[in-house]
Amino acid sequence: MGAGIWGAHQGTSLGQGRWFVPARSQWGGRCVTFSSQGVEEGRVDFLKILKSANSIIPHVVLGSTILALLYPPSFTWFTTRYYAPALGFLMFAVGVNSSVKDFIEAIKRPGAIAAGYIGQFIAKPFFGFLFGTLAVTTFNLPTAVGAGIMLVSCVSGAQLSNYATFLTDPHMAPLSIVMTSLSTASAVFFTPTLSYLLIGKKLPVDVVGMMSSIVQIVVAPIAAGLLLNRFLPRLCSAIQPFLPPLSVFVTALCVGSPLAINIKAVLSPYGLSIVFLLFAFHTTSFVAGYHLAGTWFRKSADVKALQRTISFETGMQSSLLALALANRFFPDPLVGVPPAVSVVLMSLMGFGLVMLWSKKTQV
Repeated sequence: MGAGIWGAHQGTSLGQGRWFVPARSQWGGRCVTFSSQGVEEGRVDFLKILKSANSIIPHVVLGSTILALLYPPSFTWFTTRYYAPALGFLMFAVGVNSSVKDFIEAIKRPGAIAAGYIGQFIAKPFFGFLFGTLAVTTFNLPTAVGAGIMLVSCVSGAQLSNYATFLTDPHMAPLSIVMTSLSTASAVFFTPTLSYLLIGKKLPVDVVGMMSSIVQIVVAPIAAGLLLNRFLPRLCSAIQPFLPPLSVFVTALCVGSPLAINIKAVLSPYGLSIVFLLFAFHTTSFVAGYHLAGTWFRKSADVKALQRTISFETGMQSSLLALALANRFFPDPLVGVPPAVSVVLMSLMGFGLVMLWSKKTQV
């Protein structure tokens, strides 16, 4: 085959990015080799598809919500035992795309951290009390439902808010993680106190267990991602393109599972009223956080990014923790309905904002 058909194409283009180049084979004959340009272009396109998977998160969240409503068994297998590892994976993805320097810079912004605290433990509980009271006095819902709405407002920020911030303003993700971690740590004091003031029931909280969950869900996965990024950059670069689609899948499970597991309660006669009240609660919380940051940091160069970050911190809270507390400390199962609905609503609204804000280039 040496001077045969392959040699006839020497230096001839057979399409963009594909050239036949004569080369000597190990048997002494002529063989063909291809330029890697075409292969590289295909590889780059594939990586772009993987990396852009995050852009469809709002659609996936909506789809998982609909699927959980229509066919609950599609998510009921993803039980509460998997929630911590799933959230830990999302934090690992954030850590891989961050650096230690980012977190050091975040700690140097005590004003932003203080604003996050005000949004989470003052503004949000106020709205929880308001809409929880309206649920009983205006909508004539059972007292247990009102207590459930108030309980949702008493817990700390959600880890999903960190991921939402990462998708919208990646450079603000470390600040969001610091705010959520500190609020979760201090929730061992704030959650029982607020629940007693708002609901009239003092909740015993497992301090050791809560701190352990912070380490498992937040600290350890982020530390693993940071170490991987620092000491194994090649491995880190190899896995980075696959993290967005996996994160989309995990997020869908975290949204669909609570809805599917609590589907009977969500579809109860009180369901529609609860959805409306929680929609109002989350909307006012998102708006309050946004305007709080806008007023506080109006002279800051990155005010828009801070507004989005603190809006996520205020509007998205650990509804899964509220659901666990409701199931453990309240005998009436209706208390757990608002937290279950909140998981879905805050995810839909939060990632809807991700889709809206990520299209804006102004920071």
